[in-house]
Amino acid sequence: MEKHYDYLLVGAGLFNGVVAHEAAKRGKKCLVIEKRDVLGGNIYCKEVEGIMVHEYGAHIFHTSNEEVWDYVTDLVEFNHYINSPVANYHGEIYNLPFNMNTFSKMWNISTPEEARKIIEEQKSVIKKDPENLEEQAISLVGTDVYEKLIKGYTMKQ
Repeated sequence: MEKHYDYLLVGAGLFNGVVAHEAAKRGKKCLVIEKRDVLGGNIYCKEVEGIMVHEYGAHIFHTSNEEVWDYVTDLVEFNHYINSPVANYHGEIYNLPFNMNTFSKMWNISTPEEARKIIEEQKSVIKKDPENLEEQAISLVGTDVYEKLIKGYTMKQ
């Protein structure tokens, strides 16, 4: 018996999950092939001792588009989560992404103008066109922000 499919979808990740869902709503048949033994692609989660583990890394969804939010919440339940990362540089804790709180703690200042002045002074150590990531970062954010918030992270990557 021959099977007929309207679409062949390679990969069972988020995008093809939405395509297959929308196609099915329109009466179309999809064949989804996936090399992993789980569905969801990189957003696959598994439960370990009652805790949902993000098998392929953290995934955080946010949108200000009400139509998109209504669509996804009709399909799945979301946990309330506020992402508030911090950087630990030799025991000093800084907000990420960096902001005025970060600069206030780093330099004991209180205005954007003070932060801008310090960053401009530190950026000036790069006298030529940047030739690598380090020089590019310093030319954009200065030496302190680079050393404390960027260098260690990029080295880890």
